[in-house]
Amino acid sequence: MDHSKKAEELFLSGYNCAQAVFCAFCDLTGLEVELAARLSSSFGGGLARLREVCGAVSGMAMTLGYLYGYGDPGATDEKKEHYARVRGLVEKFSAECGHYICRELLGEGGKDSSPVPEKRTEAYYKKRPCAKLCAVAAQLIDDYISEVGL
Repeated sequence: MDHSKKAEELFLSGYNCAQAVFCAFCDLTGLEVELAARLSSSFGGGLARLREVCGAVSGMAMTLGYLYGYGDPGATDEKKEHYARVRGLVEKFSAECGHYICRELLGEGGKDSSPVPEKRTEAYYKKRPCAKLCAVAAQLIDDYISEVGL
C-alpha cells in the first residue's frame, strides 16, 4: 500500500493531519480506523490547534511508537533507541519541509490558534500545505520500514 498517498487522501477527506498519518498505517498496526482516529484526534493543528509540533509529525511518532516502541518503563536502552529513531525521522521531516512546528509550516496561517477548526473548503485546501506534509510523514515511515523491516 502507498501510505503516503493514503495519508494525503485521508487528510483531504476531512481527517486532521495526525489522524491522516496514523490511520494510513492501520493495515500495519491492525487498529480499526475509528480507534486510530480517536487516539490521534487530539494532535491535529499542532496539538489541539495550539500550533506546536505539526500533527503529521505527531502521527508519525504515534505510528513509530506503535510499530517500534517500548512498553517496559525500565527499558532504558530501548527508550534511548526509540527516541533516537523518532528524532531522526523528525529531523528528516524538518529538512524536507522546512520545520516541524505547525505555526512555522503554516506561515501566516499559523497565527490562528483558536480551538475552532476552519471549515474544510476548496480554499482551505489550496492555502494549506498539510496534505503534502501528511504524505511526507507517511513516506518517511515507509522508507524507515523498508530500511530496517518490521
